[in-house]
Parts: sequence; C-alpha cells; structure tokens
Amino acid sequence: MSAVEVAVHAHAALGEGPTWDARAGRLVWVDILGSRIHTYDPVSGRRTVMATEQHVGAAKPAAGGGLVVSLRDGVGLYGPPGSGESTAGAGGVRAGRSFRSFRWLHREPVPGRRANDAAVAPDGSLWFGTMRYDEAPGGGTLSRITPDGTVRAILDDVSVSNGTGWSPDGRRVHYIDSPTRRIDVFDIGNDQLPVGRRPFATVEDGFPDGLTVDAEGGVWVALWDGGAVHRYTPDGRLDRVLTLPVRRPTACAFGGADLTDLYITTARTGLTAPHPMSGSLLVVPGAGKGLPQPEFGG
Repeated sequence: MSAVEVAVHAHAALGEGPTWDARAGRLVWVDILGSRIHTYDPVSGRRTVMATEQHVGAAKPAAGGGLVVSLRDGVGLYGPPGSGESTAGAGGVRAGRSFRSFRWLHREPVPGRRANDAAVAPDGSLWFGTMRYDEAPGGGTLSRITPDGTVRAILDDVSVSNGTGWSPDGRRVHYIDSPTRRIDVFDIGNDQLPVGRRPFATVEDGFPDGLTVDAEGGVWVALWDGGAVHRYTPDGRLDRVLTLPVRRPTACAFGGADLTDLYITTARTGLTAPHPMSGSLLVVPGAGKGLPQPEFGG
C-alpha cells in the first residue's frame, strides 16, 4: 500500500463526504461548517469551491448532472454547472457559485439541528442523516428521500448520524451512529428499507465516522480522534489499519478512473494545535478497489 499523500491542501473546518463523480472524473467533498462544496480533478489538478447558504452535510452527484445536497434545513438539488463556474488550476482556486439553479426537495428546519453525512443507495434514493449541534443523544435522524421528494424516516433516535454504505450485492447496508462506537449492519427488504439491525464491528480507539464499502465487501471506516482508517472484512474482522498523520479523519471513498485510490477527508475543528494536514483532502494511491457509486435519481 502506498503512503498517505495530500491531494488538496486545505483548511476545512470539518471536511466530509468524499464521493467520486465518475461522469465528471472528479472527487466531490464538503466542508460542513465552512459551508463549502469542493471538487477536485486528480488528472488536471482543477479544483472548484462553491459556497452554500447553509451548513452542508453532503453533496452527491445527481443523474441530471447537478448535485443533491443535504443542508441544515433539508435536502435540495443544484442544477448542472453553468457558464458562471469559477475554477483555477493546481496553483489555486477561486470561490464562486457554479450551478445554474437550486430547488428544495424537502425542507424541514429544526432549531439546533443540522445535516451530517449522506449516501446514495443503489436504487437512486438519498439516505441523509442529521444531528444536533450540541450532539444531544437521540437528537438526530436518518431518513430516505426519493427523487420525487418523498421522505421516509428510517431512524428517529440517532445521536450523530454518520457513515452509510451498501454491500456489493445491495442486500445489506452498513451504518454508523458515532457515539455508539459501532458499525451496525441491516438487511435490505423488498421495499428497499432496512430491517434486522445488528452490530457488525466495534471501535475502541476513537469514534467511527464516515465509511465506504469496497468491491470485495470490505468496510473502510475513518476514525474521528483515532487518527486512522480501519478496514473490516465482510464478516466484521479488522484486517487492515491505515495510520494517518491527522487526529480527525472524517470519511473515505475510492476514486480515480479505476477506483483504486482511497481519498480521506479531515477536520480541524476543536483542535488547539492541528497537524498541518488537518482540514486537507488526503489520498492513499492503490489502497484497494472501490465500487462505482450510484447517482441520485433526480
């Protein structure tokens, strides 16, 4: 396995949600507390940054060419990029609004609550999580939204809703509520909803945060305050530890044309003396083999 490298030098307060956009050949990630959506093309070095009007928990590619976003007050859809896109090469990046339009799919503002991580299911729906700013136990949720805006509650007593990822055959989904220090797994029923929640693995060093599932069904988990990414076999055994120079990795995803490079988002928030790489987008070339990520159906 290759050494950890910096893909994008950044000072994100709370980098999160890396996702490979195969259509555009770029990685999409967010700075939740910085209210920014970032993109990065590893071939050209091209980067974009777009400001959002609210804290943004996740941004995922949509079938129509735009992005579905989980914001503080709900879920919305940015239209495809327009001529106003502001970009720069590897030497820098200019912030700018890069999408033609925005519309809410579901708006449900709750005082003291924000979005926190989301994932697109094999059927094209978005599973989006929330949490309270004060991280109060049971103050968050996990919900599912379809492209027509229909929302269905999945869990209504979550504390810090985090990583979600499906097995290669789509028959199981892994999920993290970080304070439990567990990765749980559900079966997927005929209605595409989860049933039979049970523990998959337990983390002792740090808190499990974002996750991704590889082509073999292995589960890669970023450990907040654990300074590492763990890989678990499909039956829940820890078989690989990737030690990182930063204390607060937040999420990971495979990217690149062959989906073999592991990208890792990181955070600076709450650290009195953050490592120089904290807040940057990291990459481990040739770490494994990822799965193509579905687009939101809207």
